Formats: sequence, C-alpha cells, structure tokens
Amino acid sequence: MIIYSTFKGIDAVIIENNHIRCTILPEYGGKMASLFDKQAGYEWLYQLSEDEMQIPTYGADFSAFDSSGFDEMFPGIDKGPHPNDYDFIPDHGEVWAMPWKCSEENYGLKLEVSSPVFPYRLVKHIHLEENSVELSYEAINQSDKNFSFIWAAHALLNMNSSTYIRVPEGMNEVINVEKETEHLGKWGDCHSFPITRSKKTKQPIDLSAMESPEADNIEKFYFKEPLSNGWCQTVQPDVGRTLTYKFPADKVPYLGVWKTHSGYRGDYNFALEPCTGMYDDVYVADKIDKVSRIPAQRSYCWELTMELGGI
Repeated sequence: MIIYSTFKGIDAVIIENNHIRCTILPEYGGKMASLFDKQAGYEWLYQLSEDEMQIPTYGADFSAFDSSGFDEMFPGIDKGPHPNDYDFIPDHGEVWAMPWKCSEENYGLKLEVSSPVFPYRLVKHIHLEENSVELSYEAINQSDKNFSFIWAAHALLNMNSSTYIRVPEGMNEVINVEKETEHLGKWGDCHSFPITRSKKTKQPIDLSAMESPEADNIEKFYFKEPLSNGWCQTVQPDVGRTLTYKFPADKVPYLGVWKTHSGYRGDYNFALEPCTGMYDDVYVADKIDKVSRIPAQRSYCWELTMELGGI
C-alpha cells in the first residue's frame, strides 16, 4: 500500500504492509524518516522531539538540520575536494540536501536525483517484502572518465544501553576516524574489536555495545578490512527484535560505526553504515584505493535489504 501524507510538515510517501510502515520524504533528500516495526510496535529510526522539520538547501551544514532518520551520503561524506578536480563536495555529500524526483512503480517507489555540479545521476528503488525494506541503487556516470565516490547508509537508529551489534566473523580490528574521542583516542588509532581498552579510563570496553546517555561522548570507527560477508545486525533485546542489513560485499565492502551517547548535540543514537569507501573523505579514499569508481559512461549498482526479525 502506498499512501501520500505529511511528516513533521513535509510531504511524505508511506509504503506499508502488515509488518512494516516506511515513511519517505522525497523533498528532503529522499530521506527515510521512519521505519516502524508493527510486530514489535517499535520505531527503529531515531527521531528528534521537534514537531516540524526544515528542508535544507544545497550545500547546507548537516549539523544545522534534522539529524534523524536515514539519509543517503553521496558522493562523499566529509566536505572537501573531489579527486577528479571537480568542485568541492559539500558536508555529508550532496544528495541529502537535494529534492528527489519520486514516482510509483511495481508496488514501490522510484526516486532519482541529478547533481548540479558533478556528472552523475543517482536512482533508488524502494519496495517492501513481508519483513523487509528492499532498496536498490544505480549511480550513473555521465562523464568520459572514471568517477570516484563514497556512498554510505547513514541510518541513525534508536538505542539504549542494552543494544548491541553483530558483524561477520573475522572483523576483529577497527580504526578511529574522529579527531579525538574518549575511548578510541586520535584519528588513525587502531583497536581490537569487540573488546579493546579505553584510552581515557584504561579499562576494557565492548565496542559492540552501547553506553548510557550519561556517557556524554561520541565514537566513529571503521573496520580496517573489507567485509568478509555482506551483512551486519542490530540487536534490541528489550523488544526482542533484530534489524539486519544485507548487501553485496563486492559492491559495498566497508562498514563504519557511529555512536553518540549524548556527545553530539545531546543526541542519543548510533548508525551501522555499510559503505563503498573508507574514512569519510573521498579524496583520501581515492589516493589509498579504498573507494569505489563508476567507469566512464557506465553505472554502478548495489542493493541494501533492511530486514526485521526476532532474536
């Protein structure tokens, strides 16, 4: 079922079945504003308390707007130069702050957006299966040379101190990509996963678990090696449910993790971020060959399944 509605004052399109209600905001970067699990009566995506949202303009500062829901990060995350000598990539990429064209198709939605600066078009298809949201992407390079990019699924999730994450076997080492954090230290410091030692307290900590809001800190890290299998999972014991991401590891080979235990704007959320490149900066990722590239006049396609299940 597809329903046209509003969400916090913005035009919304709702895709719904007996198990899931998914709310999309085409004008707000194609954002997935809500992922509601009907079986558990649980909202998976982090929500701010404000009743109204403001639509950002192109190149806006991400932190000045609504940091909630699932935003698409493309063609990079950090603000900075593109390796192809185009203009600078805006903060958190371009597409989160651009309106997407939206149309119905095959009981789902097709959304697309074209850059005003870079030579690409990004297309996203969304439909529901019984217990999952199925997203497929096509990034189309309209230039005559390879186009480097990072895409990341920046889905901010609700959590509490019982929440924990699971990743494939063999994902045993992470690298810090924040300038200075309580537990992981300086940018580039490496740690074992899941158990490491806090730089501040010198005590063992579990990086797969979440802290309470009183911790008042943030952490952002990437797994150092490409994923051995294309999945990761959030476990929510208090509601007896899991959210599993599934994706092709050859197309989406990296995984980042963001946590804010009230240390960023007072927000309390986290994100598992399957991504096509590392370290947030597409210029750096290109130089160290940890980036994805779209061949000239070709496209790059990948999928993401967001599957709800029981523990």
